[in-house]
Amino acid sequence: MSFSETVGELGENEALKRTVARLNQGEYTLVGSGDDAAVIKAADGRFVVTTDTMIEGHDFRLEWSNGFDLGFKAVATNVSDVAAMGAKPTSLVVAISVPATTKISFLEDFADGLRTACEQLAPGCAVVGGDLAASDQVFISVTAHGDLEGRDPILRSGARVGDIVAVAGTLGRAAAGLSLLFSGDKDAISAYDALVGVQLRPEPPIAAGIGVHATSMLDVSDGLSRDAARIAKASGVAIRIKGQDLQGFEAMLDDVALRLGVSSRDWVLFGGEDHSLLATFAPGVQIPRAFKPIGVVAEGSGVWLDERELPESGWDSIRG
Repeated sequence: MSFSETVGELGENEALKRTVARLNQGEYTLVGSGDDAAVIKAADGRFVVTTDTMIEGHDFRLEWSNGFDLGFKAVATNVSDVAAMGAKPTSLVVAISVPATTKISFLEDFADGLRTACEQLAPGCAVVGGDLAASDQVFISVTAHGDLEGRDPILRSGARVGDIVAVAGTLGRAAAGLSLLFSGDKDAISAYDALVGVQLRPEPPIAAGIGVHATSMLDVSDGLSRDAARIAKASGVAIRIKGQDLQGFEAMLDDVALRLGVSSRDWVLFGGEDHSLLATFAPGVQIPRAFKPIGVVAEGSGVWLDERELPESGWDSIRG
């Protein structure tokens, strides 16, 4: 076996055979890759489904991310959306388009990243099929499914006045990692490699979302301010964040922010791609340990940091 062989030299069938062989078998898979479609087991008659795309030059750069990174991130960014509905991730379908000159080792590394992310973030979940095609640049599309296991889905529209706002996972770390990569400062990138790792291989708190008793929830992919605004609008309420409750997130970023001459608070408020879970909990409900309270739901509209209304700044998948 030669790892220098290209996808174009091998052709679709052999390239897929080598790639699929590296994937894990999920516990929800009745019929996996190889037929015209997969068959997935779901205990609940209802299931959730979500999809996302990653485009070279827009969502990632190959000088920063290798095949394994992209496979891992492709899973992480989708299973976090499933968990944000309170569902358990069960299966993914992955389509990838690459230049014909791409080495087969890139696809094998990509498959290894898919498998590792499934095993690490959502045990029992697996890639059950997909598609491979040729294009001028790398294009990845993922569709993820989740089982509600008899529970109602957790929507963005369920927040009520008096609820506690809380977050599970990190805030600002992925944005700090991206700033480091853009800086080109190799010494800084090496010194803060853990932050770069959060950007390249995010590790959302999937288990924290499955079955949690929240009134509303979503995946923080585009920044705390922008995503909190989505809950506020859907629920017809205001989200009031307490600045002092963000200090712990900021403190972890202060050193690198000082080095790069930026604001750690801006990363925490407006930086995306941590894929944490932002949720609201009814008063009196015991908030799970994985979630840190950062504010309250109030009457009105918009997202507020103490007495200042925040702009809906953050990542925009169209505008960048």
